[in-house]
Amino acid sequence: MLKQKFTIAPDGVDPDKVPKKTLCTGEQIPAIGFGTFGSDHATAEEVAEAVRGAISVGYRMIDCAAVYGNEHAIGEVLQEVMQAGIKREELWITSKLWNDMHGEGDVLIACAKTLKDLKLEYLDLYLVHWPFPNAHPPGCDVNHRDPNARPYIHEEFMKTWRQMERLVKAGLVRHIGTSNMTIPKLKLLLRDAEIKPVCNEMELHPHFQQPELFKFLIDNGITPIGFCPLGSPNRPERDRTPEDTVVLEDPVIIKIAERHNVHPAAICLKWAVQRGQIPIPFSTKRQHYLSNIKSVVEDPLTEEEMKEIEAIDKNCRLIKGQVFLWEGAKDWRDLWDENGEIAT
Repeated sequence: MLKQKFTIAPDGVDPDKVPKKTLCTGEQIPAIGFGTFGSDHATAEEVAEAVRGAISVGYRMIDCAAVYGNEHAIGEVLQEVMQAGIKREELWITSKLWNDMHGEGDVLIACAKTLKDLKLEYLDLYLVHWPFPNAHPPGCDVNHRDPNARPYIHEEFMKTWRQMERLVKAGLVRHIGTSNMTIPKLKLLLRDAEIKPVCNEMELHPHFQQPELFKFLIDNGITPIGFCPLGSPNRPERDRTPEDTVVLEDPVIIKIAERHNVHPAAICLKWAVQRGQIPIPFSTKRQHYLSNIKSVVEDPLTEEEMKEIEAIDKNCRLIKGQVFLWEGAKDWRDLWDENGEIAT
C-alpha cells in the first residue's frame, strides 16, 4: 500500500469544534474517538493508514489495544503526526492491558511494550481490557476455550488494579479505567480502589443501550466509551449469532437518517454523543471516517428523535465473549452477571 505523507486535510473537521466530555478528574476528552480493532480482517498497516487519515480529518482520540496486534504500526504514524506539528498533548491515546498480562509484575511489562510500540512516553488512558485473565489467540473461532480460564475473582483483579494504580503514580499513564465490566464487579472495584476508574469501555449502540449500567457509570462519575457504535457490521464471525439484529437497518434509524439526509451510521453517532457516551467507530474507508466525525459537529438530533431512538433498544448484545468462558460456566451470560450477582 502506498504510504501517504501526513498533512491536515482541507475537508476535515477542526478538532476544536469536536465536542468534549469532562472526566471526573476535570480533564477533557474528545466526545468521539477512532477505534483500531480491524476485526481480524484489516492488516496492521491498513489500520495505521486509517489512523493517519483519521488524525488528518480531525480525530484526536485514538483507541488502541495490545491484542489488536497493530500498535507497532500505529506508533510509526503517531511519531510522523507529531513530527508534522501535532502536539502530543493534543492527542488522547488509549490502550488496553490484555488478559494474559494480569499477573504480578506483568502490568508494567505490558504497558512498557505498548509505550515502546506506540513510540510514546505516556498513555492518556489505560484500560483493563477484560476483567478475567482468560485469553484467546488471534482469529480463533467461537468454540475456543482457554484451558486456564476462570471466573471473576475480585482479589485477583485487585492485584492487577494495584499495578494499574502504580502506572499512574509512575507517570506512565495519566488515567486508568475498565472495559467489559458489570455493575456488581464495578461496585467492588469502587469500594477497594485507591485510584478510581475514569472510564468504562462497553458495547453501546441503539439496539444495546445498557441503560442500567449506563446510569450506574454516570452516577459514579465514570465516563462510558462505546464500542460497536454502529452495531459492528464487520465484526469477526465468532461474534455473530442468528438472533443478532442490524442497527443500521432499523426503520426508526432509517427514517431519522432520511429526515437529516445522512447515512444511518451518522444518526447512531449523533445519538451516542448527545446521550453522553464516547463512540469509537472504525473504518479503513476515508469517506466513512470523515462522515463519522462530521456527523457529531453538525445538525444535532432533536429531543423527540433522541426519545424515538431510546425506544428501539432491543437488549441485543453482539459481542458476547464466548471465548472467555471457563469450565463450569453455563453460557456467555455468565460473563455479564445478568442476575445482578457475579457468576462463579
